[in-house]
Amino acid sequence: MADLPRIAVLASGEGTNLQALIDRLHGTAVEIVAVAGDKPTARAFERAAAAGIPTRAFPLADFADRPARDAAIAAWIREQGAATVVLAGYMALLTPGFIAAFPDRIVNVHPSLLPAFPGLRAIEQAIEAGVATTGATVHLVDNGVDTGPVLLQGEVAIPAGATAAQVRELLAPIEHDLLCEAVVTVARAS
Repeated sequence: MADLPRIAVLASGEGTNLQALIDRLHGTAVEIVAVAGDKPTARAFERAAAAGIPTRAFPLADFADRPARDAAIAAWIREQGAATVVLAGYMALLTPGFIAAFPDRIVNVHPSLLPAFPGLRAIEQAIEAGVATTGATVHLVDNGVDTGPVLLQGEVAIPAGATAAQVRELLAPIEHDLLCEAVVTVARAS
């Protein structure tokens, strides 16, 4: 795996996008060398450990502030040899210092067709707005909230009366497909 592009993944929760990266890309198209997150109990850490990937939690309470926490995450990622960072359900905003450490090499997946419904509760925002379709966007991270250059998008119809959980289930395979495709592209260019 030494010749494969080395990536790090940041996750805060279940880690389903991380699992897609592990299942589809790890050891074949990329090497996932680190999984970090802000919540020590995130299931993503269990998924990474099961695949033999080093993990480390960086709870904000352990640091003076967000810039200090993000600097520690960036240093650890660099120690692991990753050139590309993937946000796979990472629910903390990154500081400008972290973003500057990996310019044009931080990939995020977001559950809407950006620029529509950026930020938190994107699926709920789409349902509340009464739109007929929503989707998933994979984009590069910049200093804004979900404002970086779009890499890929996929659309899905919102069934009448659908709940956020039902729409989330419809979006999951689209997110996984788009994220894997974009990660390979960005990692190979790094």
